[in-house]
Amino acid sequence: MGAARLAELAWSRRNIAAGGPQDRSHATGVIEGSREGHWSHRTYPIMVAMHVLAIAGTAVWGASRPNRGWLALLFAAQPLRFWVLVTLGSRWNARGAVAETTVVATDGPYAYIRHPNYLVVGIELLSLPLAFGLRRLATAVFVANVVLVAIRIRDEERLLRRLPGWNEHFATRKRFMPRIL
Repeated sequence: MGAARLAELAWSRRNIAAGGPQDRSHATGVIEGSREGHWSHRTYPIMVAMHVLAIAGTAVWGASRPNRGWLALLFAAQPLRFWVLVTLGSRWNARGAVAETTVVATDGPYAYIRHPNYLVVGIELLSLPLAFGLRRLATAVFVANVVLVAIRIRDEERLLRRLPGWNEHFATRKRFMPRIL
């Protein structure tokens, strides 16, 4: 999971720097929380620290024999993560930056819910420590993630609502689970 996070961060930096092949956001400007007075830019370092804590804490303090049920849930979430990343392609980034010319994703998992990647992250932050017997760590990082993601989603949706088609497509879509949440 640590290697996957490092690879995602590298890909995120490339996507932001290049603006993606479809929109060249570096040329047209990126609408990002830090420029709009939102809190997302302030939550990002905390989110990174939380992921480091969950991964490193599990490696250091976790039991040597994992609980197969929680481990299975962790692995079961990965196809959804892959589907998200393939669907968004160069539009995906870890900072919640939204280019002014971004084309709204309405296919893949976005045909069903607004924030499938945040769903995967929540599953990961809960199931990884639990798989190795770390209930307190799982609870702490999961609760912190809920708070930080709530802030991030509020700010991110404020930016996404400015994009053509976002409001129309996502007006009836739930954030995390079709027809439920």
